[in-house]
Amino acid sequence: MSSHNGNGGQGGPWSSGAKPSVDIDDLVRQGQSWLKQIMPGGGSPQRLIVLAALALVGLGAWTSYYTVPSDSVAVLQRFGKYLKQVPPGLHFKLPLGVDAATIVPVKRQLKQEFGFTTPGASDPYQSRRPRDEKMLETQMVTGDLNAALVEWVVQYRISDPVKFLFEVREPSETLRYVSESVMREVVGDRTVDEVITIGRQEIESEALTKMQALSTKYEMGISIDQVQLKNINPPQPVQESFNEVNQAQQEKEKLINEARRDYNKVIPLAEGEKDQRIREADGYRLKRINEAEGDAARFSALLEEYSKAPEVTRRRIYLETLQEVMPAIRSKIIVDEQTRGILPLLNLDNQKGARP
Repeated sequence: MSSHNGNGGQGGPWSSGAKPSVDIDDLVRQGQSWLKQIMPGGGSPQRLIVLAALALVGLGAWTSYYTVPSDSVAVLQRFGKYLKQVPPGLHFKLPLGVDAATIVPVKRQLKQEFGFTTPGASDPYQSRRPRDEKMLETQMVTGDLNAALVEWVVQYRISDPVKFLFEVREPSETLRYVSESVMREVVGDRTVDEVITIGRQEIESEALTKMQALSTKYEMGISIDQVQLKNINPPQPVQESFNEVNQAQQEKEKLINEARRDYNKVIPLAEGEKDQRIREADGYRLKRINEAEGDAARFSALLEEYSKAPEVTRRRIYLETLQEVMPAIRSKIIVDEQTRGILPLLNLDNQKGARP
């Protein structure tokens, strides 16, 4: 007998690369019909034995080789007992049903869809075909006793071909039940708002962990790569109300983001102005302190010099004051206090800059 898929049928994603099953009874009947056609008289027994032997040799040659695709391995059984795993390539086995090779796609990523169906899927366990069954598997109850329609995809690989073929009778179908059970448990621990809006990533991560744990516990030989949520909708009677809630939630998030943007724009500017005002005040404070300390030091030095020579110091202060004040006066009139008459006015401004 030639190779067959891991679930005992001809369909499935692992059926490519294996030769179709050969029914020996059909071949014998076809051979008898062919002999009757070429030998109308029946022929001699010796010729019949020779032709039967040739047919048996041809059948043995036809069933003695098989090809394993590059993304698969073959599990070889002899009289139904596991013998070994065979790598990709052309291989030979004992013919006439003694050895049976089952092709298992260990390098191919397989998937199962829940709630929807991708057209052209070759795996019979990829999705549920009847519409009623697809609707039932997506109807779930959340932790706050609301209903939700959840669609998701499970992507997996066959990590152990021997366990996949022999430990569980229908590993792909078992994986569907495991996935549905885990998803109902995870969704049932959350509110409907978390399931529909903000909790998708957390649900995917927790479901992946629990599915892998159950697959390992049941020794299914499967490795879960990804759990991805697709469409999550409320039931049809309340879908319009949920859409309004979602729109309000999005509007809320939009307003919060706009407020944060304005906050990030105004607050740093105000902080900068505050720091600038503080630095200016500190600078002005230091300036006044330094000026006061300088004035005090200058007065102390002046007082010390005055105590040494009061008259000289008083006259020097008088002259320095006049030197500082006189340039700022436009009209200057000098009157000699010793004269008894009126002195002519001396216009110092006009004399300024004149030649001697």
